[in-house]
Amino acid sequence: MQNPSAPPIILASSSHYRRGLLDRVLTEYQTVSPDVDEAREGDEPPRAQAARLARKKGEAVASSHPGHLVIGADQLAVLEERVLGKPGDHQNAIEQLLASSGKALQFLTAVCVLDPVARRRYEHVDGTLVRFRRFDRRLAENYLRHDKPYDCAGSFRVEGAGFVLFESVTTDDPTALIGLPMIWLAGKLQELGYLLS
Repeated sequence: MQNPSAPPIILASSSHYRRGLLDRVLTEYQTVSPDVDEAREGDEPPRAQAARLARKKGEAVASSHPGHLVIGADQLAVLEERVLGKPGDHQNAIEQLLASSGKALQFLTAVCVLDPVARRRYEHVDGTLVRFRRFDRRLAENYLRHDKPYDCAGSFRVEGAGFVLFESVTTDDPTALIGLPMIWLAGKLQELGYLLS
């Protein structure tokens, strides 16, 4: 149950995957899509980039919504130090999947909580290692036709049929791969008085 006296929450994201996760613990919150440049800065390491983007998205929304607790988030897929973005179309997705065949991708899911009461920022980055089995173009094509994961970093959806491509997943929080590390976030929200025990 949500604490009615706590400041209202905004999820700084337009992702329906993240909304689906937050719906599991909150009944009332808003979503606002942040307008930020997601480009990498110089030789910024991927973990630092994910954390910066989650913070930047949260701050962009918080600046126009004072008095709200804002949750910013970002996820990066990293293949051999190369960040894979959302493919956007079929050709880019095929290229990403074939490059990932037989290899391991690290998914970095960052979350930033901006608390207007304490005027504090809480940050966390979760790492998930996905090892892909070896597969050919035919399987990749069939998978993409089935799931159409063109809005997903790494070109697959674990909540869809993406597991047909996997050999293993190593994680402390399975929800992080979907877009929000809910184990950490639920603990933080409870600590801040948003989830009543």
